[in-house]
Amino acid sequence: MAADERPTGSAGLAIGSGSRLSRTCVRAVLLLGVLVSLFPFYWLVVLASGTTQDIYRYPPKLVPGPHLLDNMGRVLDTVDFFGSLFNTVVVAVLGTVLVLFFDSLAAFAFAKYEFPAKKFLFGMLLVTYMIPAQLSLVPQFVTMAEFGWAGSLKALIIPGAANAFGIFWMRQYAQNSLPDELLDAGRIDGAGFFRLYWTVALPLFRPALAFLGIFTFIGLWNDYIWPLVVMIDPDRVTLQVALANLNILYNTDYSLVMAGALMSVIPLIVVFLVGARHFLRDLAAGAMKM
Repeated sequence: MAADERPTGSAGLAIGSGSRLSRTCVRAVLLLGVLVSLFPFYWLVVLASGTTQDIYRYPPKLVPGPHLLDNMGRVLDTVDFFGSLFNTVVVAVLGTVLVLFFDSLAAFAFAKYEFPAKKFLFGMLLVTYMIPAQLSLVPQFVTMAEFGWAGSLKALIIPGAANAFGIFWMRQYAQNSLPDELLDAGRIDGAGFFRLYWTVALPLFRPALAFLGIFTFIGLWNDYIWPLVVMIDPDRVTLQVALANLNILYNTDYSLVMAGALMSVIPLIVVFLVGARHFLRDLAAGAMKM
């Protein structure tokens, strides 16, 4: 068939119908996936806007109730929500910034530089990733106590300023997405290690940094065990520890617990939407350049 020929007649109609049918099926599957993904959040809104009696109803109530603002007000009266929210924001933001900086800096060195015992150090780094975090709770708490940081927000920020997963993730991205020619051109212009990292590598790391930032921020925001162990001052707890008191003090008032969970998850949704937008935009820009 010549380049300017097009299918005509019944063959063209069949091809067009098959293409439309496949697009319709793909859109239907994507729409179903979106609905399945959004249903847990919708169900959380339903539970948070009702009463405990509504939760135990059968058949269950599938539409939001009128008690959402009342339940949120009860949450604010029961726990120091805004104080713990401030602590959580400080920990999550500063911890994420430190992780992005140190992990990307270490990954840049592992990916693009040669130094003694490089493979051994990277292997030991991966070994630390395989150790369960629960095993480090006691020695980490003893270390924080020796530094005098127990009960301080520094105990939640500094120990997690770098991690093996982030370094591994950024190293793999740097190896595949950072051309050596750009670094060589920078060296010709007299750029050193940190200038190459800051002006050449970091702009190209944005998609990987966006993913790592979202992943780290959500992990720090939802962390419960380590803040519960190290934050010995009840007035300086993080949001998840404060909201756990709802389940302790009001063990059967699930509408109150769900309202607190809804209030804590809204900032995460905002961060995810903002970060995902930059992540997808950079990926799309990279695809257009290929």
